Amino acid sequence: MKTEEKFLDITYLSQGNKVQRESHRTLTNLNIFSILKDYDPILVGTIPIDVDIQGSDLDIICEVYDFNKFEEVLSNYFRGFDNFHYAYKIINHTPRGVCSFTYNRSILEIFGQPIPSSKQNGYRHMIIEYRILNLLGRNGHELIRNLKKAGYKTEPAFGELLNLNGDPYERLLTMHDWNDETLKEYLWVNSIDVV
Repeated sequence: MKTEEKFLDITYLSQGNKVQRESHRTLTNLNIFSILKDYDPILVGTIPIDVDIQGSDLDIICEVYDFNKFEEVLSNYFRGFDNFHYAYKIINHTPRGVCSFTYNRSILEIFGQPIPSSKQNGYRHMIIEYRILNLLGRNGHELIRNLKKAGYKTEPAFGELLNLNGDPYERLLTMHDWNDETLKEYLWVNSIDVV
């Protein structure tokens, strides 16, 4: 299975670590992927790639064009949950809708924009981070978690660990298209141990 396909079906969570298994139960209990099926939902962020820390949320990205309908669907199904909030904004000429709520101690955030889910930056960041972590091994997971516990957001944590120059969000997107050999070479040149 190609790396890009691994995360398209949340079944993998049921075979993962404790947080991933709990996340699978939460998402299944909410039936959230069926509810959002018309929006090509994908779970992204730190939990799928095992670099979450206490308080990490479940981030779901969606491909959305009709934001009124999107808000209606989210409100119909989730407004009864604690801390429900929906906001619509236009950033850099791109509309986006963001919904958040709490369920069984889990914080969920559902993000929609008019871009295919697998082309959105959140997904692309997760894929390159997953590939980097596979090259670094378990030590890489711990190093990223420690940086996050020290206050770094995920992409800046990778930027710090990998000695990336410039904006880590943009640099990681550039690295997304690198093959494994190029990634290994970068890690070696920057004296980052590859397992």
